[in-house]
Amino acid sequence: MNRYPWWKYAVLALALVVGFIYTLPNFFGEAPAVQVSSAKATIKVDSALESRVAQVLSDAQLSADYIQLEGNSVKARFGTTDAQLKAKDALSKALNTDPADPTFIIALNLVSRSPQWLTSLHALPMYLGLDLRGGVHFLMQVDMKAALEKKAESMTGDVRTALRDKNIRHSGISRSGNAIVVNFRDEPTRQQALALLNDTQPDMQWTPSAGANGDLVLTGELKPQSAIKIQQAALKQNITTLHNRVNELGVAEPVIQQQGLDRVVVQLPGVQDTAKAKDIIGRTATLELRMVDDSAEAAAAATGSGPVPFGDELYVERGGGPLLVKRQVVLTGENLADAQPGFDDHQQPAVHLTVDAKGARIMRDISRDNIGKRMAILLFEKGKGEVVTAPVIRGELGTRFQISGRMTTQEANDVALLLRAGSLAAPMEIIEERTIGPSLGADNIAKGFHSLAWGFAAIAVFMCLYYAMFGVFSTLALAFNLLMLVAVLSMLQATLTLPGIAAIALALGMAIDANVLINERVREELRGGASPQAAIHAGYERAWATILDSNITTLIAGLALLAFGSGPVRGFAVVHCLGILTSMFSAVMFSRGLVNLWYGRQKKLKSVSIGQVWRPDGGAAAQPPASDAR
Repeated sequence: MNRYPWWKYAVLALALVVGFIYTLPNFFGEAPAVQVSSAKATIKVDSALESRVAQVLSDAQLSADYIQLEGNSVKARFGTTDAQLKAKDALSKALNTDPADPTFIIALNLVSRSPQWLTSLHALPMYLGLDLRGGVHFLMQVDMKAALEKKAESMTGDVRTALRDKNIRHSGISRSGNAIVVNFRDEPTRQQALALLNDTQPDMQWTPSAGANGDLVLTGELKPQSAIKIQQAALKQNITTLHNRVNELGVAEPVIQQQGLDRVVVQLPGVQDTAKAKDIIGRTATLELRMVDDSAEAAAAATGSGPVPFGDELYVERGGGPLLVKRQVVLTGENLADAQPGFDDHQQPAVHLTVDAKGARIMRDISRDNIGKRMAILLFEKGKGEVVTAPVIRGELGTRFQISGRMTTQEANDVALLLRAGSLAAPMEIIEERTIGPSLGADNIAKGFHSLAWGFAAIAVFMCLYYAMFGVFSTLALAFNLLMLVAVLSMLQATLTLPGIAAIALALGMAIDANVLINERVREELRGGASPQAAIHAGYERAWATILDSNITTLIAGLALLAFGSGPVRGFAVVHCLGILTSMFSAVMFSRGLVNLWYGRQKKLKSVSIGQVWRPDGGAAAQPPASDAR
């Protein structure tokens, strides 16, 4: 009756081992490290850089615990901060030959001290949030009015180009706020323009009216749904751009998320240099398209055997090769509407670009006269330009065209992202700034850990005193629940915050509640005269429905917090929901496994250690005779 098959014990043992392995990294603490990441769009971080870092450290006689490529950076871990600082100096001298124009970002960082065998199993510690590790917090306001004005300015040029291409005469185009005003001298022309603009400008609502000087006016305003879409796109592009920029700070787990309709929260745990953080996230970037100079003088200048021709500039192309580019700008990023990765006609990786009407007219004129020549796409940051790619023009280009050649699929994705998010879609202003010191974070960790430890100890003492042996089983199940919860959070690489610690404490209380229901149900069966084995079986079976109902209702509340909350509320909700799921597994399956191991194999069980069983009339329940035990 109260026996588990062997496979259930195997599942519990496996869960215990996995939980222990993935919880273990959280107890090793952090070690000083140096992070090497790319400072330029054209420089890739790969295994070759990993080998180069190892060689530089070996030449400097510095021993690292390990050196490995993680994402878009190479990290080297050291035993002491002295070795960390020496390694940073050595890597800076070796990798950045020109300090004024660094190729790589050498940042100090902290990584887990976990042994390599744990890391190879992807057993990594949880990230610590801003309130536990310290760092900087920014609340940024996006200028949505500027985003709409920028779009209206772009569409004004599109309207002018569309009317000129169809040879529709007008007496002037002007912009009033976000509205576009087109003047006409006769009604047939205005109707012809209205039909064209309704077809080519679906985001605008066109309204005929009479002007002050007697002209016939066509006024176009952004449709409400189009304005909302433009604002949302600007906000998303700004968030993507900020994600790219904070990578330079070496932040392990930055938090960049939308708050409300026009605000962005930026949290950088572990960063104490507020000035550097503000400089990075407030940086502007511009995109330019220029023609490549393929003359003999340019070729000589690229090899260093001649001077740079007048009207040219020397840049570095992807792969490190020099490239002479003309100073005259063909097109800027303001005319770029979209950039998506894809494939060309030969199924080679490519980037598909879309420009506005003004950009399309320029591209048609330039490409028609320069077929077979190369056009460079440059990204400028802090006044320094980098050639992202320089494709060959194969034919006349228009609103949509593609760039390809010497790109992998990943590089095509990277180029598309750079072109889309190289600059902020709308200006942003920092309206709130907070700095949290590391000592305050350490104090928060200590207080949170102590609260969990004392809470667990208080629960364990009460359960053991009140329920005796069944209280011990409940305490062990509670410890298993805590182990599984921390392991799941570590597997998900969740960010632990102070509200998350509060949610863990709440999960302990919710988990022990299920065991209280089971223990009281077993007592009730014993009071009713059931044999110990029958009471154990009925207690677990009949308490399950109540446990399921109570946990589901609590889970619904947690999911509501997860769906509608933000920031700390979402962090609390994630831990809360996971805690409910692990508590149902531990309180029912694990605790019953312990009870079955202890009592299940005793065929003539006379009594169970579950504390004093009281009858409703105030007397103690009599234990059933041995002959009735089942």
